[in-house]
Order: sequence, then structure tokens, then C-alpha cells
Amino acid sequence: MFRLSTNVLAYTILSPFASSVHHLRPRRLRFRAVALAAAASSPSARSLRLLEWGKVCDAVASFAGTAHGRDATKKQLWEVEDVSYEQSRRLLQETEAAVWLLDNAGGAMDFSGLDTVAVESAIHCVSGGAVLKGLEAMAVASLMQFVESLQVNIKAAMKQDEDSHSRLTPLTETVLDAIINKSLVKSIQDVIDDDGSVKDTASPELRRSREQVQILESRLYQLMDKLMRNAENEASLSEVCIVNGRCCIRTTMGNSSSFDGLLLSSGSDAGSMVEPIAAVPLNDELQEARALVAKAELDVLSKLTDKILLELDSIQNLLQETIKLDKVMARAKYSIAHDGTFPDLYLPNYGNTTITSATGGPVNTTSSAHLSKKQWKLYMAKAYHPLLLQQYQENLHRAKRDVASATAEIRRRRIYGQDIAEEDQLASQLDFMKLRISKLEKDQPVPVDFMIAEETSVLVITGPNTGGKTISLKTVGLASLMAKIGLYILASEPVKIPWFDAVYADIGDEQSLTQSLSTFSGHLKQIGAIRAQSTSQSLVLLDEVGAGTNPLEGAALGMSLLESFAEAGSFLTLATTHHGELKTLKYSNNSFENACVEFDEENLKPTFKILWGIPGRSNAINIAERLGLPLGIIESARCLLGTAGAEINALIMDMEKFKQEYQQHLQEAQHLLMQSKELHNNLELAQKNIVAHTYAQRKRKTRVVSEYAVMARSIIRKKFQQFQESAIAERMIEEEKAVKNAETEIEKDLQPTSASTVEKTQKTNNNMATAASVEEDGIPEVGDLVYVSKLRNQATVVKIDASKDEVQVQAGMMKLKLKFKDVKIQKRKISR
Repeated sequence: MFRLSTNVLAYTILSPFASSVHHLRPRRLRFRAVALAAAASSPSARSLRLLEWGKVCDAVASFAGTAHGRDATKKQLWEVEDVSYEQSRRLLQETEAAVWLLDNAGGAMDFSGLDTVAVESAIHCVSGGAVLKGLEAMAVASLMQFVESLQVNIKAAMKQDEDSHSRLTPLTETVLDAIINKSLVKSIQDVIDDDGSVKDTASPELRRSREQVQILESRLYQLMDKLMRNAENEASLSEVCIVNGRCCIRTTMGNSSSFDGLLLSSGSDAGSMVEPIAAVPLNDELQEARALVAKAELDVLSKLTDKILLELDSIQNLLQETIKLDKVMARAKYSIAHDGTFPDLYLPNYGNTTITSATGGPVNTTSSAHLSKKQWKLYMAKAYHPLLLQQYQENLHRAKRDVASATAEIRRRRIYGQDIAEEDQLASQLDFMKLRISKLEKDQPVPVDFMIAEETSVLVITGPNTGGKTISLKTVGLASLMAKIGLYILASEPVKIPWFDAVYADIGDEQSLTQSLSTFSGHLKQIGAIRAQSTSQSLVLLDEVGAGTNPLEGAALGMSLLESFAEAGSFLTLATTHHGELKTLKYSNNSFENACVEFDEENLKPTFKILWGIPGRSNAINIAERLGLPLGIIESARCLLGTAGAEINALIMDMEKFKQEYQQHLQEAQHLLMQSKELHNNLELAQKNIVAHTYAQRKRKTRVVSEYAVMARSIIRKKFQQFQESAIAERMIEEEKAVKNAETEIEKDLQPTSASTVEKTQKTNNNMATAASVEEDGIPEVGDLVYVSKLRNQATVVKIDASKDEVQVQAGMMKLKLKFKDVKIQKRKISR
């Protein structure tokens, strides 16, 4: 393989990394330039800019752990316009699987320790025939170790849930199937240190060369120290310096040195750099030794490069899969951090009016208590604008961090007894910071409810300025884009949202001086482009439609535009307006629906809440009256407005009150329903606990009864055996007494002729005793035949207890425990 010479070692090692850096920076700049150019070219791209989609992309990308992961995340999010419905489903499933992985193996999903830039630089070096650097080699080893650890943690997480395998397979199949070359990892770790330097143990030549460098450096420093101490004029000497790798002495100007040397450099401020003649040979040797060290390091890295070249394809695949997984994890971490909800993303099927969900099957609209009573085209309860929520969380986190820092500083000052006045100032600042946190916690963003019925095609939102109309439009637009690209929706469960092929928005002031366009003309140009490109699967967001011109003409034009979008211009259109005529479209066209932003007349502040089904009413005269405008002006304005307008406002006010009461009663009903469900669940749980407790008690009682029965049988058996033994003993005693009594009576009453019979009986007993005493010595064994004197009969030994000098014998059906002395061996068991 072609290798570069030692003379160009520095360029060989540095150039791939530099080229990689120069390759990455133009790519990022080119990507941003393309994004900006696209934002100015088409209505949909311009809409992304108006919705501030780029800020959402940056926020999501910040959760990626690697530089390449952040770039890949931004690139994917900016391509939201080109994502199909099937791709959206796959992206949501990936995010859902990643969320599950983070819940079950979160520690293993941290990609921040990987240096993907160094890995990419290593791939460029190896594939280009150059020698890679030590840091690049360690980055490759870290990548392989990370993937190996990832495989172990993913497999362990899969074992916790049987259903997780099918859920995680599309996301982790390639990573799990990757084969890690452990020998390559060990080879890298054996020769490269954690800081990227080559270890002394990498080769014998490197060890010897580095030892030689240390020896020469030591000799050189000793020589310099000797020269400085032996100098006649020490004031002329300053210190030892290194110039181009050579050791020299810096002398002050105007003084001559006491040794001969080579002048390397001179200056009015720094003095003169002199290399002593005596140090020249050592400097030359040191330079040669350092060159040998560089050559030995190059040889080690060259061999390591050859090994990595064999695994180059595998390393490239690992890098790509790691970046892909980091990209998915960024979406999942963002969704978790903002408490998002998995959306029910559906695509309308206009042929048979069925709805396909993101999970692949038909939507079960009866699965939720909120969705069971009515079919919704879009349902998002308590939806947050992602950028407002992010800004609020960042401000709150920053305020809490400042409080923690101030508290720690006060504690430190108290420990070390520093200035009390400064401590009092810090304490006052701390109180102010705590008040700021309390205010932030109270002034958190207000979520908005979106409940658009299935038959609605155009929603008209009215209300005062700064009431939240524009934010509501942006919230729906960003939520649609987030669901389409695989992000969770920042709303409460459940969330049902359509898949839109494009999101078009006309928001803000489109005035252009370069094109001689007024505000009204800018809006018309943008809306015309939107109408030309929108389809029956598009979302259209129009802010202040018909504004900027004569109210009558603007209202007429706005009504015509909205009717056009309702017919075939979009799947859903949301428009805000101040024109009262647009509110009447609902009563002539079932495709329209009204809503308004709520206004608190007592405090003269908007509440940022949307009231559905109610057109907004004018509050200008009432606000003017509350602000103290003369009563005559107020009454004159009301007369000019006319009784019809006053009646309409009164009717709308009644409707608002009715709606507020309805919402209040609905919330109370939902609260009671939740309580009843909770009580029902508690009752079911209590019933299960009672059944389980009853079963456990019954089982325990059965076990206790069985134990006592066993104990009772054992006691009865022992008592019966004792009773049997005592009965036998009593019978034997009675028999002995009877025999003695009989013998006594026989001796007294028998005739002399019977003496022979007595002698015969005595002879028989003597014979039995004699036979029994044949083997009376020794301990009986199991199976021996013994003579029991108490029974006056023979028995068989069945058990021996030598520790108690007891033997258990059996005579017929009767078993007895006797001492050794109570039996006499009559016949030994014959051993085979």
C-alpha cells in the first residue's frame, strides 16, 4: 500500500481532518442557503418561514447527541413537505419505539460521547490511503464499543416486554445484526491512549526511541544548567528556551555571553537566542531521536490503518446507523421533554369515508370518552404552541438555576465569613429571583382547545387584537407539521389530526417596497398563490383575511375567498378576521363554523381561550365606557351603531354566557366522570384484593389444618404405640403373676405322680433358656432372631438405636422397643 514519507508526516496526518472540517462547513452553509432559497420560492416554503418552522427544527435537533445527528435531524425536518402518509406513519412508529426504549433503557441512549466528526475523518483518511491519527482511531473504537453496549441494552429491554420485539425491530434491526470486531477494538486500545497518543508499549522501537529522547533531553538540560551557573556575568543570562525544537539560552541585549554559540534570533525586547556550541551535537542527536520517534509512531499508526481498512465498510455502516438512531432519539427526547402525545394521524378515504390511522387500521373513535359522542376532523385538547412552551421552560429553568447559584454563593460566604454587606445584597437579589420564579409559574402559556367537527371545512375565528388568534393558527399549523414528520403533539390525550400534503399560511405583513406592493396587495398575492397550489388534502391558515382595504369590499372579498376554499380549495381552512359579515357564513353554509377568543371585560384583558360555536362581538364601545370616555360620546356611538347591532351584541353576549356555563358544567361533568371512573377502578381493585385475600386465607387455613392433622396423626400414633406397649407389659406382668400363682397351687395341690410332669416342664424351660444363651454375647443386628424373656417368646430385630442401647423387635403383628439387656440373641441373620 502507498504510504507518504516521514518528511510530510504532519501534512499527512492533519490534511484529512482539515479537509473533513472544510467539507462539513460548506455543507452546512450550503444546506442553510438552500433552505433560505426554498423559503423564498414557493408558498408552502414561505409558509414554513411564517410559522417559524426553522426554530422548531433547531429545538428538536438540539436533543441529538452528535454533530452529524443534529445535521441529519435538521435536514429531515426541513424535508417535511416531501413526506408521504406512509412515511409519516413509519416516522411516528419509530418515535414511539424510541420513547419506549428511553423509558426502559434510557442510559444506553446517550450519544453525546461519540465523536462522529473524528470517525468520518478516519474513514476519509483510510479510504484515501493516508494514515489516520490516534484520536480518530480512538473515535472508531468508541463507536464500536458504543454499538456493542447498545446491542446488550436493547436486547435486555426487549426481554422485559414480549410485544416490544415487533415494535423495535424496524428501528433496531440493523444495529442488532451488526457484528463488532472486538479484536480490532483491542488492537486500537493496546496501542492508542485515551488522549490519542501512541503508547510506549506499541512497539519496542518506539519505546527505545522515546527513552533515548528522554536521556538526551536530560543531558541537554544539565549542560544548559552548568553553562548558566559557570557564566562570568550571570546578569546577561535569562533562561533556557526552545527554538524550532533546539535548546538555546536567551540573553539580554547589550551584554556578551561567556560561552561560544550560534545566534538563532535577536530582538530589542526578547533579547538574543543563542545556541551554545557545546549543545549543538546534543541538539542534533535529539532531533534525530525525535525523528525516530515520529517514524516509529507512523509505523504503528500505519499498521493500525491497515487493520481498520479491512473493516471500513462495517465502520461506515455503524456510523450511518448510529446517526440514524441518534436522529430518531432526538425526536423522542423532544417529545418526552415537552410532555407530548402520540397523535392519531389519519388520511381520509373519500371513496367510502373511512379513516385510516397511523397505526395502520381504522380509527376507533369510540376509544376515548372525548371522541365517542361526536366525529371530529381535528381534536387537540390543551394544545401548546411549541416555541412559546419552549421559551417558558427555558426562562423558568434559567431562573431556577440563578436562584441555586445565588443560594450557593450566600452559603459559601457564610462559611468563609466574607463581607456581610455583599451577602445582604445577594440575599435581596435572591428574594427578587424567587419572586420572578413565582411570577413565571403563574404566567405559564395558556393552552388552546381545538375541536373541529368532521363536517366543518372552514373555521372563522374572531376577537380582539392580542387575543391569541394568530398564535392559535400557528399552533395548528406547527402541530400538523410535527405529526407529519414523526413528532408528538404538545397537547393532552387524545389527539386526532389529519395528514396534510401541505400547510399554507398567510400570516403577518407582506408589504414589499421593492415590488411596489402594499400590505393588502402582498396578502392578495400570497393568498392567490396558495389558492392555486392548495389541494383537497391541504391545510390553509389565513390571518386577518380581507383586511387592509375598504371594510365592505374586504368583507366581500374575504367571504368569496373562504367559500372558494370551502368548496374544493382545502381539506381544512382556518381564518381570523375582524369583519362581522364573515360570521354569517355559518348560517348559510354547513361547512363553516364560528369561534372567538374570549375577552375579560372586567380586567380589560384577553384570556387567550377559544369559545367554540360563538361569533365574536364588538367590545370597543364597552371598553371605551370602562376607560372613562364621556357618557355623551358613548351614547352617540351606540345610536350610530343602531339597535340591530346592539341586539346582535346582546344576543352574542347571552350566547357567550350560555357557552361559558355549558363549558363549566361540562368540566364539572368530566370531573365527576373521572371521579366515578376512579371510584369504579378502586372498587374493582378492592374486589380483586378481597377475592385474593379470601383465597389466600382459605389456602392458609387449609395448610394450617393439614399441618395440625399431620401433628394429630403423629401424636395419636405415638399414644397408641405407648398404650400398646403398656398393655403388653401389663399383660406380661399379669401372666407372670398367673404363672407364679399356678406354680404355687400346683406345688401345694398336685399329687406326687405329677412330679414327673413338673420336671418335664422345667426341663423344657431350661432347654429354651440354654438355647437362648448360646449366643447371648454381643449386640444384635437387624434381622437377628432374639429371645424376649418378658414375652417368653422369640422375635425378629427390625431396628437398632445404639445411642440409646435400644432395639426394636417384631413378634407377629406387635412391635416393641426394648433394651439390649432384655433380649438374648438366639440366631444370627445369615449374611450373603
